[in-house]
Amino acid sequence: MKNGLSRRGLLGAGLAAGAAGSLPLAAPGAPQQSASQQSARGGGTGPDIRGDMPWQEGAADAPMAADRRAGYIYFTAAEAAFIEAAVARLIPADELGGGAVEAAVPFFIDRQLDGEYGHATRWYMQGPWAPPLKTQGYQSRMTPAEVYRAAISAIDQLVGARHGGVPFAKLPPDQQDAVLKGLESNEITIEGVDTKVFFTLLLQNTIEGYFSDPVYGGNKDMIGWKLIGFPGARYDQSPFVEQHGKPYPLPPVGITGRPGWTPRDQDGQPKEVGTKTHV
Repeated sequence: MKNGLSRRGLLGAGLAAGAAGSLPLAAPGAPQQSASQQSARGGGTGPDIRGDMPWQEGAADAPMAADRRAGYIYFTAAEAAFIEAAVARLIPADELGGGAVEAAVPFFIDRQLDGEYGHATRWYMQGPWAPPLKTQGYQSRMTPAEVYRAAISAIDQLVGARHGGVPFAKLPPDQQDAVLKGLESNEITIEGVDTKVFFTLLLQNTIEGYFSDPVYGGNKDMIGWKLIGFPGARYDQSPFVEQHGKPYPLPPVGITGRPGWTPRDQDGQPKEVGTKTHV
């Protein structure tokens, strides 16, 4: 360029002008600060965060762990039998490892339905109630807990009427699969509940319970994580970032640690959340 100003120089000048224009103006009579002093102190208006980082280890809110009381809290005995049978067909145990029942998925779903999720505490649950579009999310006027309760009862009544009073949980596996496929496709209809909505919830919650952190009640013994080789909540994966094509050598770690080194109370539960992970 004839005037000697390159594109790089023009951009640099523009950035410098923008930075200078963003500096705060001093009040009349206030001592003047250099640009470097203002920059080092966050522009002269924010807190000085030089030195230590402005956060403290272990100061974040701990996750809300699942209620560890024995047995089911929300499910009745009949509902629990249905759920145990259904999730066992959705994620069955095989030669690769335990399935949904072994991973305590029914326990996970029970605790979720008994809590904020099941009662849709933080959801918008008012009308209008027009038929939902495929692009929309959950649109039922019923909470997830209500959907489960109404659907399980109606399905067991329908199955019993077709199979001489035998409930879903007592059907042979192939017949259970047929019922689940009918729910998924909406070929089986019941009064008061969209069966596809129920099946979608059931499948989603089963997957969540199988792969979520064990602190929430499912993924017992980290069955789901071991199946896919997921390392869990380890905070530092840098030694393995470039280990392409090699199996991950360490066992998974949950939010509360892992069996073998996490301190446990007399009931076998972690004594505290946030124990530092080592190996």
